[in-house]
Amino acid sequence: MSDVSMSIEKDIKESPPTKKPKSKFEEGMKRWGIPIAIIVFLLLFYMPTPEGLTPVGQKSIAIFTAALILWITTPIPIYLTSMMAILLLPLIGAVKDQEVAFATLGFDVIWLMVSAFILTSAMIKSNLGRRFALWMVTTFGRTPKMTLLVLIIINFVLAFFVPSTTARATLMVPICLILLEVYKAIPGESNLGRAMMLQGVQADAVATSGVMTATSSNIIAVGFINDQAGGHIGYMDWLLASMPTAIITMIITFFIGIKLFSIKGESNFQNAMGTLKEELKKLGKFSLDEKKASIIFIVTVILWATGDYHKNWFGFEISTEQTAVLAGLLCLLPRIGLLNWKEANIKWELMVFAAGAYAVGNALDKSKGAEWIIKNVVSALGLEQMSHTLVYIVVIFLSMYSHLIFTSKTVRVTILIPAFIALAKSLGMDPVILALAAAMTMTYTITLPPHSKVNTIYFATGYFSVLDQIKYAIITCFVGASVISLSLFTWFKILGL
Repeated sequence: MSDVSMSIEKDIKESPPTKKPKSKFEEGMKRWGIPIAIIVFLLLFYMPTPEGLTPVGQKSIAIFTAALILWITTPIPIYLTSMMAILLLPLIGAVKDQEVAFATLGFDVIWLMVSAFILTSAMIKSNLGRRFALWMVTTFGRTPKMTLLVLIIINFVLAFFVPSTTARATLMVPICLILLEVYKAIPGESNLGRAMMLQGVQADAVATSGVMTATSSNIIAVGFINDQAGGHIGYMDWLLASMPTAIITMIITFFIGIKLFSIKGESNFQNAMGTLKEELKKLGKFSLDEKKASIIFIVTVILWATGDYHKNWFGFEISTEQTAVLAGLLCLLPRIGLLNWKEANIKWELMVFAAGAYAVGNALDKSKGAEWIIKNVVSALGLEQMSHTLVYIVVIFLSMYSHLIFTSKTVRVTILIPAFIALAKSLGMDPVILALAAAMTMTYTITLPPHSKVNTIYFATGYFSVLDQIKYAIITCFVGASVISLSLFTWFKILGL
């Protein structure tokens, strides 16, 4: 059995998910993205300045819109679009000084993202996450339902330690495949396989919504909320606001999944625990790297969780960003750490993209361009006639299902969170609360395989169809939006938000 499980993991590593061919619509978007972006930019840049909009605001809107088109249609990599935007902002006078645009790569949120990638690399290299997952399943997964529940719990726990949705999926899928091989589940036929893989997709997304550092898009959203809305959202604020909604949503959708894909007729579970225990045994004793990773992660989580008490304890406060940089430093220090610089898989293209997105978003905000756009959208949709309660609900549901249009949650955050902040300001609502509630929906990129790398990794196993995913995801998104809406009017008030 161990040979079988080893071959499964080898196949996963050597045969990554093949890319699905692009549709004619996607090919058309790629082909026409650049000319459309140029035409739209020129029209917006040279048109007469509308009433209520400043020339600087008009220029910001022109760059933002052109960049948005390129980010969505992706005729060129998104980081190249960001570089062009950073270059153009001062050149055409959309910002007063080039430092305003160029300095975004030095924002504290960028450092937080760099440290998150270093922590992810340390987790993967040390095998600590794999050991924990196998231990959880062999200790608590006594029945098929319990196994499914344990896998969900593992996803939630890993969200605190592995700040990458793709890394967690890459860690979990081989374990799921080993389980299903032992259970003799047939891809495309086994309901256990459908439930396990679909709940893996859902748990990855929902757990990510509960932890601020579980993905870079959450961090970017917090940056917008604190910089543009005047908020003071930190690690514990996000955790206390979002984690209860994530847990409730996951519990409800867990039982929905069991009903949709009944596993009563499948019973090949006898020898599963023996194989998984053998996999755990092969890891041997705790390695030195695992011990180092454990200490670093525990210290990091403790510092994140106790941010409100640092002043009393140490006489100074250690911010979320400073804690992350400290953790990254510990991972890289000679003798103390477990990585060298080449092993730290830092995605610099994402850093550059985020910097450009911040530069364009901040220019749009400071020039009042975003406020002007939102006022006109509000007028067109009649939102200004709606009650604030209804606006909160509409925004949450729009934000939740916006992933059907935007395949990148980072792009969604960059586009929507500043827009929602401007909307709240224009309606006299609390921009921090509206943006926070909307940000909690941004990780639900779960309806179709192309909507995230996580979806693609799980879908490539062959255990569920596109229709299976659509059915389960639409229900999950509706439940999630409903729970977040309810939480906003109840739990948020209890927290004093």
